[in-house]
Amino acid sequence: MKQTVAVVGASGYTGAELLRILLEHPAVEIAGLYAKASAGQPLARVFPQFAGRLDRTLEPLDVDAAARAGFVFSALPHGESAPVVEGLLERGATVLDLSADFRLRDPAEHAAWYGHGAPDAVRARAVYGLPELRRAQLAGARLVAVPGCYPTAAILAAAPLVRARLVEPELIVDAKSGVSGAGRGVSLGTHFSEIGEGIRAYKVAGAHRHTPEMEQELGARVLFTPHLVPMARGILASVYAAPTDPERPASAYREAMIAAYAGEPFVTVLPEGALPDTSHVRGSNRAHANVFWDARTRRVLAMAAIDNLVKGAAGQAVQCLNVLLGLPETTGLGGVGLFP
Repeated sequence: MKQTVAVVGASGYTGAELLRILLEHPAVEIAGLYAKASAGQPLARVFPQFAGRLDRTLEPLDVDAAARAGFVFSALPHGESAPVVEGLLERGATVLDLSADFRLRDPAEHAAWYGHGAPDAVRARAVYGLPELRRAQLAGARLVAVPGCYPTAAILAAAPLVRARLVEPELIVDAKSGVSGAGRGVSLGTHFSEIGEGIRAYKVAGAHRHTPEMEQELGARVLFTPHLVPMARGILASVYAAPTDPERPASAYREAMIAAYAGEPFVTVLPEGALPDTSHVRGSNRAHANVFWDARTRRVLAMAAIDNLVKGAAGQAVQCLNVLLGLPETTGLGGVGLFP
């Protein structure tokens, strides 16, 4: 018997990506699609790619009906998600939340960065949904805080080195993202004429809200600079660090990364010298990573490439669902990247 699931916030890019993945998942059945501005419209009118595959109408949110699905993906904006999630939990649902409302464990830290917060008792129930780091805690969780896209790439690149104490816990994270990370809403900053022929940094010098998420999960101080590049999907994170022992053999960093991801179904450490490329993971839940030693500057460079809408959002949420259901994590997520 298939597990029924509902998607709240189904009219955004993340919601659409969830539906694309769930349609091919052999163990689930989509029970409800909920949206706000698009409520009452056929899904195929909002996202024509679903015509003939998911002939459903988007409904206004009904927390009671959504909770009856048993498992609910909440793809609402930050601040809007927390009260909805609280209501779903009260009604017995298990929730995979894709907003930032439950990612930061410290309520004061969350309030400082987001200006709002969920009740402490609810926040305490949340498990950070990066299976490669938190698999044991995910088993049996009722509330999963699905990580942000930038943190997913940066953490996957740096965690093996930080946890093995191979690098100092002071990191520089330089990351580039496709425009879909900004969501589907119309804004001047993501207008094609504004971004089509250039690359720009934004929210620099500690101003980006994903900074504390990286610091929390890595146990390190992070100087994070995000950049917007003229492509729809993808994140490439480059993490720079000083070694704890400058005389350590260069091979130690690569060996640590290979050991950390041995057996991981979605993280591939590329051959020595190969560079991660967003075009090779596009449309997949895969992450490509590698690490390099710069002998001249005596610095370590770790890199990871992901699709921000899949491993950085919807695919990772489904990966967490598979953990909760006791299924192989690759269930419904076995596809490779779309190239070219």
